[in-house]
Amino acid sequence: MSGFRLTARLRLTLSYALFLVCAGAVTMAVVYVGMRYVPNYPLAPANPRETRWAPSREEILDTLLTASGWALALLAVIGLGGGWFVAGRVLRPLQEINRAARRAAEGSLDHRIGLTGRRDEFTDLSDTFDLMLDRLQASFERQRRFAANASHELRTPLSVTRTMLDVAIADPGGQDHARLLRRLRETNERGVEVVDALLRLSAIGDAPVASAPEDLARTTARALHEVREEAAALGVTLAADLAPAPVAGDGALLVLMAANLLRNALRHNLPEGGSASVRTGTGDGGSRLVVRNTGPVVPADLVGALTEPFFRARGRTADPDPARRGHGLGLPLAAAVVDAHGGRLDLAPEPGGGLTVTVTLPSGAASARPRRDGVRSPRPSRAGRGGPGAGASSRAGRGPS
Repeated sequence: MSGFRLTARLRLTLSYALFLVCAGAVTMAVVYVGMRYVPNYPLAPANPRETRWAPSREEILDTLLTASGWALALLAVIGLGGGWFVAGRVLRPLQEINRAARRAAEGSLDHRIGLTGRRDEFTDLSDTFDLMLDRLQASFERQRRFAANASHELRTPLSVTRTMLDVAIADPGGQDHARLLRRLRETNERGVEVVDALLRLSAIGDAPVASAPEDLARTTARALHEVREEAAALGVTLAADLAPAPVAGDGALLVLMAANLLRNALRHNLPEGGSASVRTGTGDGGSRLVVRNTGPVVPADLVGALTEPFFRARGRTADPDPARRGHGLGLPLAAAVVDAHGGRLDLAPEPGGGLTVTVTLPSGAASARPRRDGVRSPRPSRAGRGGPGAGASSRAGRGPS
């Protein structure tokens, strides 16, 4: 058998009753002391022949004590009854919060408290709790989708590898072993890329970010050097206007962010005659990196979903051009870097097709020279390219992935 539980409602009730009794006792004690110790003067009747009876001081004090006792008992009863009722009304919001917390502990995150009425500490607590449930529910939903998508992405290269090996085992003499090995290597590299991107994405959130003077112009120039060959292979004109944009952060992570944004702009471009541009500078109280590209029209209702890992605007369908395929983790990596540096990543679909991605980071002490760069890489057109879908994704303001 469990012991007696002194609930908050009972404690408040006892507190109210005790306060009333104590206040009444003090009041009556003051009256009693005043009547007992204040000097009194005998009163004589106007006509000495008349005699009237008057109670003595002791009799009055005895009557006062008796009446005071009954009054205190009545105050105690009123305090207990009224205190129990008032405490119940005061603590009712806590019961709603407790019910919501129990449902959340059981795994149900769809219940909300939604207290209404006058703003007080309980409504503030209720709103905070509802906000926490909203974020938890959204986070768990993202984790569920992430796990499902990651499983799909990792299963695909393994399934392809198994199929190729089964075909080779069934007909060992009819296979071009050199071609088979190349395809196996390509499939294996895709799986390695996905795992490596997942590890990087996890590491960015776990490790503290260095805070050294950097410049987005310098880090973006390094990223441009990494993607020039890919731009040439895809036939995309890549232009840069790099003005000083000082920030404080991790140089390697900033290069990773810029490289992923640039690869996204290159891979999700037009089949031929496409272009992409990158610009750095300062404005709006921060340092900015803007990447803009031509390409397919991005539906406005998909912009928010483009920020999730593995999301592709073209769905699960692989791009016919292997050079434009990606694993859907590039922009989540870029967004994680932006978050780690306390910045903001915004997306703006272009009406005629393509996307503008703007990164805004807090300004820091750094210096750099303005740089201008450009790359034109003609390439025969190939059908089936384009469409958001590979190599990138990020949070609010991320590009296709």
